[in-house]
Amino acid sequence: MQGRAKTWLERTFPERQIYHRSGGTVSYISISPRKQMMAAGGAALAAGWCIFATVNVLAQGPKLSARNVALDRSEAKAERWVSDANARAATAQALLEERTEAFQTATSEMGQRLDSLKVILTGLKSPESIDVASLRGKNSSFLIEASIEEGAPRQARTAPSPAATVEVAGFRAEIEKLRAETTTYLDDAEQIAVERAEEARGILQLTGVGIGRFEEQRELGGPLVELASLTAPEALNEDDLYFAERVTKVAARLEEADFYQQLIDQLPLGQPIGVPSRETSGYGLRTDPFNRRPAFHAGMDMAAYRSAPIVASGPGVVTWAGPRSGYGRLVEIDHGHGFKTRYGHLLSVSVKVGDEVQLGDSVGKMGSTGRSTGPHLHYEVWFRGKTYNPVNFLRAGQHVYKG
Repeated sequence: MQGRAKTWLERTFPERQIYHRSGGTVSYISISPRKQMMAAGGAALAAGWCIFATVNVLAQGPKLSARNVALDRSEAKAERWVSDANARAATAQALLEERTEAFQTATSEMGQRLDSLKVILTGLKSPESIDVASLRGKNSSFLIEASIEEGAPRQARTAPSPAATVEVAGFRAEIEKLRAETTTYLDDAEQIAVERAEEARGILQLTGVGIGRFEEQRELGGPLVELASLTAPEALNEDDLYFAERVTKVAARLEEADFYQQLIDQLPLGQPIGVPSRETSGYGLRTDPFNRRPAFHAGMDMAAYRSAPIVASGPGVVTWAGPRSGYGRLVEIDHGHGFKTRYGHLLSVSVKVGDEVQLGDSVGKMGSTGRSTGPHLHYEVWFRGKTYNPVNFLRAGQHVYKG
């Protein structure tokens, strides 16, 4: 094998001589087969490396292009974010300027009215000090007219008379009376709001849904306070601050009571059958009437007679009206706030999807369609994807619909 290899090497790379003549002298360089083989190997390696590098560059081209495209997209996205942020900042700045201008205008008007009132109150104590001209242009036409009428007879007097003192005392008494009436009104309004809210909370607790679940649906915020009432605290006296706090508290109480009242008006608290009925099967674990095994009953069964009127137990929008597996003919109503009711096994349906119904509106007739053993209504109450005992809602409804 060694001999064959040597023979192949000598035949493929025979010894070569390179002659060089310079100045009459001839010299030569002998290149052995070994050196030729090493040179050929080096050339082959160089060519292979060039081919490998070329292929690698061509293969990495699409990846580099994709990376550049991704970078371009990220840069464009960042530019959009910056643009949106700048737009929001500009909008906020414009809104701030608008509200600041409105606040300054309202404050200026309130200051003018307060200045006019101070002039009148000062004149009641010292009539000769009233300067009618100073009241013009201060949005107090009624006060100006009053001061003109009262100013003429007082200019002839150098000092307040006993009658004027009685008049001042009467004026103060009237102010105190109005202040007391205002405080009484606020107290009464707060008491009524508290009673309404507590009564509504008690009704909601009867449903079995935690009161906190209802509170989660309240929108964040508070009662509206006019800009004119936002005068700097140092410009208000203690009585003004107390009054502003009382008004804010009463407004918050009224808003809370209104929220609960609107919630109760939307909840399914009415009877689902338009005629007297009886409960035949309750909510929870029971023996299934078909396979005689323990099973969970997600609603309550109520019976009256075949074709008895089935009505909406609260206002809402129909989201299902027709056959449904296990329910037979079914009507489903969305009452908002996460509440839904289902009326199953109906003989016929009198509404369609999208219809708006009110409390007591007919939705169908009692039947025995679907998985049923006789004419009855299968009634379910759902809240945020979970069923609740309908009996609790019917009991709560007795405190709402007492008639």
